[in-house]
Amino acid sequence: MSRFASFPRLAGAVALAVAVLGGCAHIQPPAQPVAVNIVAINDLHGYLQANPYAFRDANAEGGVRRMQAGGVATLGGMLTQLRKDDPQLVFIGAGDLVGGSPPLSAMWADEPTLEALRHLDMKLSAIGNHELDNGKAEFLRQLKGGCESSRPTKACQFRPTYSGSGFPYLAANLMDTDTGQPLLPAYRIEEVKGQKIAFVGAVLRDVASVVSAKGMQGLSVEDEAESINRLIPELNRQGVNAIVAVVHQGGATPEPFDKQDCSQLSGDIVDVAKRLDPAVDVLITGHSHQGYLCKVGPLLVTQGNSYGHLMTHLTLDVTPGKHQVTRVQATNLLADPAQYPADPQMAALEQEVQARSNTVLLKPVGAIAASPITRAADAGGGTPLGDLIADAQLATGAAHGAHVAFMNNGGIRGDFALLPGQQRLNYGQVATVQPFNNNLIAFDLSGQQIEQLLNQQWKAEDDVNVLQVSKGFSYRWDATRPLASRVVPGSIRLDGKALQPRRAYRVVVNGFLADGGDRFTIFKQGVNRSDLGVTDLDGLIDYLQRMDQQGKPVGSALSAGRIVKVN
Repeated sequence: MSRFASFPRLAGAVALAVAVLGGCAHIQPPAQPVAVNIVAINDLHGYLQANPYAFRDANAEGGVRRMQAGGVATLGGMLTQLRKDDPQLVFIGAGDLVGGSPPLSAMWADEPTLEALRHLDMKLSAIGNHELDNGKAEFLRQLKGGCESSRPTKACQFRPTYSGSGFPYLAANLMDTDTGQPLLPAYRIEEVKGQKIAFVGAVLRDVASVVSAKGMQGLSVEDEAESINRLIPELNRQGVNAIVAVVHQGGATPEPFDKQDCSQLSGDIVDVAKRLDPAVDVLITGHSHQGYLCKVGPLLVTQGNSYGHLMTHLTLDVTPGKHQVTRVQATNLLADPAQYPADPQMAALEQEVQARSNTVLLKPVGAIAASPITRAADAGGGTPLGDLIADAQLATGAAHGAHVAFMNNGGIRGDFALLPGQQRLNYGQVATVQPFNNNLIAFDLSGQQIEQLLNQQWKAEDDVNVLQVSKGFSYRWDATRPLASRVVPGSIRLDGKALQPRRAYRVVVNGFLADGGDRFTIFKQGVNRSDLGVTDLDGLIDYLQRMDQQGKPVGSALSAGRIVKVN
């Protein structure tokens, strides 16, 4: 065969090689991840101004650092700084942005807080339990705008009109029983740097235990994880690149708020996290007022404390063209007013609200016998401030034959502390501690029912909710006894005498507890019910004023020891 005879095969080989090389020239390199930045706050509760924050710090005296943190001016300054690095940053909430608020916001139906969040360009929030404090209709007004309100003395008083929150609330598991449809959108997809980021919201499944029965009228709630998981196929069909669950439920850990990948998280959110579909890339939480950056299995679970003390900054490395997050980084940033220049517009809003509120907030109420009077619990679970508030409620109910008053810790939102040179608490300080304006309710329970009630304080080893009790009432409990019978039999006393199982006793509580709030279902069994026509706040103010006028200011730096732990 001549050397020319093999030319066709050689030419074919060369052509194939050229084709292969030419094809390589068109192969795209792997897509580079895109950094998507998210900033979250939770449980702001209408705290427009910086407020006290104490947290673990090994370098501080006693291992605890105390400071003023938060305030919308500081939060605005932080967002300004973060947006310089990434103008497409997504600012979101994890519920309880309003409700349970100090009077600076509450006296205006929280409209100044929602105005602030609108100006800070909040994109969305999960709904929390406190958004429902005043019921479905009032929440929808706060969301959509308008002045027709169940609180006519507060709504549209800060501005003559109110245009709404300016951002959507989300809940995959909150149903409107009047329509049979979800009350709110389940999710929202934000396009960031060309990537589709799905945010799915949910409220805690047990929300009815922390919202008054009136607030829950027309609403029902489904399981958080199941509701979110049902949406995964729909989100994937829409081609999302990441899924962020935003759930108003939380946990706690003894670890510092800024510890990376903390591992000791406990509480209700852990079960939710374990049951979420692996397609969920990160879980942002709230409700428990804790700061953490924990892992539950491979899933990062975050929370930013409360009252604007922390901002949670997350960076998701998202792969274009697919649902794939290759890395999630998170930090909890301390909202230190000394570190961040205040946002001028937010600082002006703070000053405006303060100036317009002062005529009411600075009005003197009454002297107290000690300062501070705090929510710090003794070994039995009693607190100095809980003693005082329960005593005030008993005094309000005395004309109606009341024997004992009970107060839930969750309804006490601050401490009493006089400022330097201050002689009497003012209205703002008292209303901050008692912001819910629940009417006081009286009814009868037997001695046996009261013992059953007290044993309901222990739901689980890590779920204890000690009721504060009024003067003259006392009991002992033993941590070595079973959960349902920790109160020592025969130890419950009223004015020194043992409670009689079959005798009826007149009880006074706020309306939230009277409806079985905080899972104290025994209260719902009370008979001969009477609405005293007095709110818990007005009863407390009247008590403080009356005792001051009598020259007997009330309160103590220590609890009265009415609840005794024996083991």
